[in-house]
Parts: sequence; structure tokens; C-alpha cells
Amino acid sequence: MSIEEILEAMDDELDRSKNIPLTGGRSLIDVEQFRELVKQVRLNLPGEIKQAQALVNDRRVIINDAKAEAESIIRKAEEKAKVMVSEEVITKQAQQRAHEILTAAQTKSKEIRNATNDYVENMLSRVDELLAGNLTDVRKTRAALKGTKG
Repeated sequence: MSIEEILEAMDDELDRSKNIPLTGGRSLIDVEQFRELVKQVRLNLPGEIKQAQALVNDRRVIINDAKAEAESIIRKAEEKAKVMVSEEVITKQAQQRAHEILTAAQTKSKEIRNATNDYVENMLSRVDELLAGNLTDVRKTRAALKGTKG
């Protein structure tokens, strides 16, 4: 079961609980069933955290790949510029072309880096929202459990 399904089962268990008269809204629940659901949350939560860590690691890999590609483009541009430097006119043309290639490579590198950061930020935001929601549900459930102790 996913964290969401487990939390839904916990909420259902609370909904099925029977109110105890004259206790200020306290209820009876199947403690063993509820403990099993809490155990499942504890078992599944590390998986959610691992997914978030994998996203962070993927971001690093993508950024490193983008840097390597940018460096390769720059290196090729520099090599091409060196080859073209034989005469004055060719030298000026080579310098202009190298500058254009370098500028294009830096622009592409920046675009790749920005796109990567946007993608990773979006994914981390989704994971953050999921984990925040799950944490809120767990805290509510714990509070409800504390309220059932008597």
C-alpha cells in the first residue's frame, strides 16, 4: 500500500470507531488494526524519502552532464579556433566564429542548467507537497490516537 492508501485506511478506521458516551468525543478503535497501519506507514515512509533523494541525485547528474557537454562544446570551439588561425583575415574570422560558438555554448549551457533546475524544483516541490501532506495526516492520526488514550 502507498502512504496515501495507508492514511486513508487509518482515516476509515477512525470513521468506523464507536463514540463512547459522556467522554467528550472519545472513541473506541481496533488498536491492533491501527498499529498495523502505523507500522505500514513507518515501512513505506523511507521509500518516499528515497524517491526524493533520487530526484536530488538525478538533478546533480543532469547538471554535471550539462556542464560536461558545455565544456566539450567550448573545447571544440577553442580547437576549431586554433585550426583557423593561420592568416590575419582567417584569424579575425576564426576569432569571431569562436566567440559566436562560445557564446552559443554558454547560452545553451545556461538554458540546459535552467531547464534542469526547473524540472528538479518541480519534482522536489511535488515530493515536498506529498510528504508534507503525509506528515500532516500522520500528525492528525497521532493526535487522534492520543485523544483515544484514556
